[in-house]
Amino acid sequence: MRTPILAAAAALALAGCQGKGSSDPLVGFGPNPPLPAPQKQGLTPMFDTPKAVGWPAGAAPKAPAGFTVTRMAEGLDHPRWLYVLPNGDVLVSESASQPSPADHTMKGFEAFASKIVMKRVGAVRASPNRIYLLRDTNGDGVAETKTLFAEGLTRPFGMALVGNTLYVANDNGVVKFPYATGATSVQGAGEKVFDLPGGPINHHWTKNVAASRDGTKLYATVGSNSNIGDNGMAAEEGRAAIWEYDIASGKTRIFASGLRNPNGLDFEPVTGAMWTAVNERDEIGADLPPDYMTSVKDGGFYGWPYSYYGQHVDQRVQPQRPDLVAKAIAPDYALGPHTASLGLVFYQATRFPAAYRGGAFVGQHGSWNRKPLNGYRVVFVPFAGGKPQMPAQVFLTGFLSDKGLTQGRPVGVAVAKDGALLVADDVGGIVWRVAPTAPPSPA
Repeated sequence: MRTPILAAAAALALAGCQGKGSSDPLVGFGPNPPLPAPQKQGLTPMFDTPKAVGWPAGAAPKAPAGFTVTRMAEGLDHPRWLYVLPNGDVLVSESASQPSPADHTMKGFEAFASKIVMKRVGAVRASPNRIYLLRDTNGDGVAETKTLFAEGLTRPFGMALVGNTLYVANDNGVVKFPYATGATSVQGAGEKVFDLPGGPINHHWTKNVAASRDGTKLYATVGSNSNIGDNGMAAEEGRAAIWEYDIASGKTRIFASGLRNPNGLDFEPVTGAMWTAVNERDEIGADLPPDYMTSVKDGGFYGWPYSYYGQHVDQRVQPQRPDLVAKAIAPDYALGPHTASLGLVFYQATRFPAAYRGGAFVGQHGSWNRKPLNGYRVVFVPFAGGKPQMPAQVFLTGFLSDKGLTQGRPVGVAVAKDGALLVADDVGGIVWRVAPTAPPSPA
């Protein structure tokens, strides 16, 4: 039953929102997706409130035939991101969104309703601020031990190991810890390596970090401080970007910009190019614009906030910057509208069938402002010759129940040492493991 407050929010939203979106599960996918005309925003954005209920005992997401889904670990507190260490241990960062009084992206009743919605879907809560280590000691795919690895962090998210140094991205910068193979914990809150734009607003707070393939540089993602510059462009300094840090010199620079909210980072195995998964803007239609993944060019500008999907101008942003729009790079591959595509990993193991090797798995956290709901799944995009192909595959589903309740929301994705796919589910508090039902064939 809806509370009076939720009923009022829903009524107001329906009075002034955009129409419903396409029911095609792969609408807005591909290298050249058709883009509908933008729709004018009504009194409030579209809100949909799939209540977070968690998973019943014994239940699991659904994978394609030939795959088995199991719980590698459960009872976690809002697990967001995963990192697989060389010895097979898995690090899980626990962190969550927290409201900021300085964030004025939404105002008045719109802000009030948004806070209710975010709590209802399990997106806003006290942040655990720690990292756990999962260890599968007997190779059965279930973590026999769950050890508190690090605590006292500030909304940790991405992690990367270079040699004997583990880097962790907090919500305001990157810290480091000495790490020895097999260690089950580190001490303290880490030594600061470099700052990243943080509070007091920190609208898109998640920060990921990845090491270059030669281990000489770190790359860190920083999301925007608003939807489309709503808090003023001064508040966007250094944001909506991927930063580069040179480990030897300690120098930092913006590697690419105009990326509204990049999260997933990985390197395509054929070309070595960096790819990122990006959340696009809201409030111009249920099917516009699509989130995307793209290769990232050094010095590239990808449009935000002045344009989307290349040079499609967002007329809401004033003053305009036609000079920046003219050089905006169109993304390589669209991932559907409002899917909240976060996790990204290229499959470089051999356990999955050959069709999956070299392709990308994407964790889609799911929409809160679209009807019908979109995302709440893991999708697979095949690659050939270093380029994404059609069609994409809806790979892991069931995070929304038959009654439209949120059983889980996928975030980070990673490939385990044994070639299984791991998925962090923040609402479910679970790390899922997906592997072929048949045992792996000899190499």
